[in-house]
Amino acid sequence: MNLKKFFAELKRRKVYTVAVTYAVVGWLLIQVVTQVFPPFEIPNWAERLVIVAIVLGFPVALVFAWIYDFTRHGIVRTEDAQPEAKLDIIEPANSTEKSIAVLPFSDLSPQRDHAYFGEGIAEELLGALAKVDGLRVAARRSSFWFKDRETELAEIAAKLNVDHVLEGSVRRDGNRVRVTAELIDACDGFTIWSETYEREMHGIFALQDEITRSIVDTLKLKLAISPPRPSRSTAAYDAYLEGLFYSDKSTEPELRKSLEFFQRALEQDPKFSRAWTGIAKAWLWLADAFVPPLEAYPKVRDAAVHALQLNDQEAEAHVYLAETKRILDWDLDGAEAEFNRAVEIEPNSTPSNYFIAAFYAVRGDRDKALTYLQRTSKIDPASLWVNNFACELYRYFGLYDEAIAAGERALQLDPTFAHYGEPALAALYREMRRFDEAIALYEKTREFNGRPGFGLAITYARMNRREEALNTLNAAIAGWGYRPGDAIAHVHVTLGAHDEAIRDLERACEQRSSSLHGVGIAPEFVPLRSDKRFSSILQRIGLEPEKIFAATRAS
Repeated sequence: MNLKKFFAELKRRKVYTVAVTYAVVGWLLIQVVTQVFPPFEIPNWAERLVIVAIVLGFPVALVFAWIYDFTRHGIVRTEDAQPEAKLDIIEPANSTEKSIAVLPFSDLSPQRDHAYFGEGIAEELLGALAKVDGLRVAARRSSFWFKDRETELAEIAAKLNVDHVLEGSVRRDGNRVRVTAELIDACDGFTIWSETYEREMHGIFALQDEITRSIVDTLKLKLAISPPRPSRSTAAYDAYLEGLFYSDKSTEPELRKSLEFFQRALEQDPKFSRAWTGIAKAWLWLADAFVPPLEAYPKVRDAAVHALQLNDQEAEAHVYLAETKRILDWDLDGAEAEFNRAVEIEPNSTPSNYFIAAFYAVRGDRDKALTYLQRTSKIDPASLWVNNFACELYRYFGLYDEAIAAGERALQLDPTFAHYGEPALAALYREMRRFDEAIALYEKTREFNGRPGFGLAITYARMNRREEALNTLNAAIAGWGYRPGDAIAHVHVTLGAHDEAIRDLERACEQRSSSLHGVGIAPEFVPLRSDKRFSSILQRIGLEPEKIFAATRAS
């Protein structure tokens, strides 16, 4: 038996806590019995019976603690510890560093129709706490992944590598808001601060400031300055929170609905910079998958520019502007400046680190790409989006062990992969010639997404199943809002149709495909590296072919 694991399991099941609590309470009861029973002439056998019951109850309590757990959901059976994949890139928390995860606040409104408000309040608190020196805050995607999942706080804290968890609820009835917040020490499960607030909507900004300051004071940290109010209008802010709620979804109707709410926020407050950033974000995620790039990215740029004219500290707006410089203008130096500005403003932001990691990867800056990728993974360890991205980049650089770990973690987070494109792990399996496993993953994704992906067509092409590859390619094209040239080129180059692949890439240039810059490092395009036409295309879009090829040659 591994004693270290056994004692760790005792701690996880809270057996130590129950033992200490039982001993203290039992001792107090014995003191009461021995002092109170004699004056009332209660028989001695009754006193002995109580003491014996307390003593015999001790092992029973320990067994009960091992099997069951008292949770916020009632008494539940404690699940056995499960072995889980762990990303090598997640670093242990600094022992002197304080850390926190902010969970989405539950909606307790009468009609249960304010989930967006609960998530919005939590996200605003998360953003404010992220600016506190000495406090590491788990990213939104990771924290919010646990919404509606019956996961104990200790497990959440362990997976997010934090020592404190903030949870709460909102109850909104007309213009009245009731917010309850609770800060929990994940090490022992005890609440170290809690408060309930009741306000009119116009007091929501002061309420958020008050919660932030209470948490900072409780953790004995220092809040340098109060975060600026996002808007002067509570109506604009409410519309913004609803837009934010839908912009974090992955379907076209929800993304378009977010645009409506962001626009409504601007009608209430035309100088609301975050609403402009929200519009840029929504159009960015609509691009390629649902809307042709030349239609979507100019709108991304327009909204990002508006946001930055109002507030140059909007880090995400810098990210989205950088993407338009890369995609529309092929201005990689300009894009790099914007990405670096975003990281400077919000060094612990997932978008800032994610996008700059991808940017340096496609330029062939391997070390920088991996550095920012590791930072992204540490900030957002429970994000399917981030783990799938990590799997893809590690595959590009030939780091297969790391890629498998990240890809498997992504599948743990959501085995269906619904609304998230294609699992990068399937492409890795294809690269490793584990074709059956690759096809199984692609087919599972197809089952939930309702359309075949280009990855399945590439896999059939790699297996020399030409007819199936072309049929799957045509079905994939039919499921897109436009014909993405570089995605089609992946299939043609794998089939050995190099001339067609070059024509596809030329069309991708005209389309301003957002993924075009990735063909230089993609292993599927290695057969084209000796083709001058391929190098010419890479140079045209701002890349240095030899630098890229050298960075990935080992793979």
